[in-house]
Amino acid sequence: MELRHLRYFVAVAEELHFTRAAERLGIKQPPLSLQIRQLEHEMGAPLFYRLTRGVELTETGALLLVEARQILDQVERAKAGVQSRARGETGHIHLGFAGATYFQPLVPAVIRAYREHYPGVVLSPAQSNTPQLVAGLRSGEIDIAFVRPLISDGEGLAIEPLVEEPMVVVLPASHPCAGDRSVPLEALARETLILFPRAIGPGLYDAVIASCQRAGFSPKLGQEAPQISSIVHMVAAGFGVSIVPQSIKQIHAEGVVFLGIEGDVPHAPISLAYRQDDHGTVVRNFVALARRIARASKSEERQVAGKCGAK
Repeated sequence: MELRHLRYFVAVAEELHFTRAAERLGIKQPPLSLQIRQLEHEMGAPLFYRLTRGVELTETGALLLVEARQILDQVERAKAGVQSRARGETGHIHLGFAGATYFQPLVPAVIRAYREHYPGVVLSPAQSNTPQLVAGLRSGEIDIAFVRPLISDGEGLAIEPLVEEPMVVVLPASHPCAGDRSVPLEALARETLILFPRAIGPGLYDAVIASCQRAGFSPKLGQEAPQISSIVHMVAAGFGVSIVPQSIKQIHAEGVVFLGIEGDVPHAPISLAYRQDDHGTVVRNFVALARRIARASKSEERQVAGKCGAK
């Protein structure tokens, strides 16, 4: 028995007429009658009573009709499910976030857009730091991650740059420069600089140190913050000053101010990292959507900058 036999049988059973069933199926009536006779032979019982102006189901035929419809429905569900999975419309993504990347507006924008486009895909978020997320990608525990380069060992990983946001200075509200809109980095030369451990974000850490050195000084490092997002509160508590990605300004804490940096402004890049050999459609769709949103965001920024320059 083949699926086409069941489809032919259901068509005849619903039309109760061979000619009409043949027209519905887009085939000739004689081959249809032959297929039904072959099915009856295989079943070992008649499925229809042949009448002058049509057919009627036998008791055996009525039973087969119930079973045939269930089988065909299940086949269609399986086919639809496989096609949906092949298009990346269903599945599961273990998604990682490093170094407070979720404060950057582009990151939640990408996630919102992905959930809107692919509501059948389950996203399981996990927060960590870039080295641990890279290890998770290699082990298969993480499928894709928002990371902050530099990644020391990117072999086997694909890195998709998304955004480079400027960094800003965080000062206590009591600082002499707190009333300014911006400061040069050399103004921090005698300050105690709060950073996070280099091991959890080597790229961002090195960018801050290098920017200070380009400004003519080596920073005096103070107590380390356990993570980027806790730096603001440590500044508020009087441990020192810091340089953080601009999006960290979303952390509101009493007793601190955020100032722009004059001159050579360091940037905090965010990229997507995933395994090069991961051919899963859900991951590829996520990367493609993130790429489109990042490009649209950059284009919008250039247009705004152009308008401001024209003024």
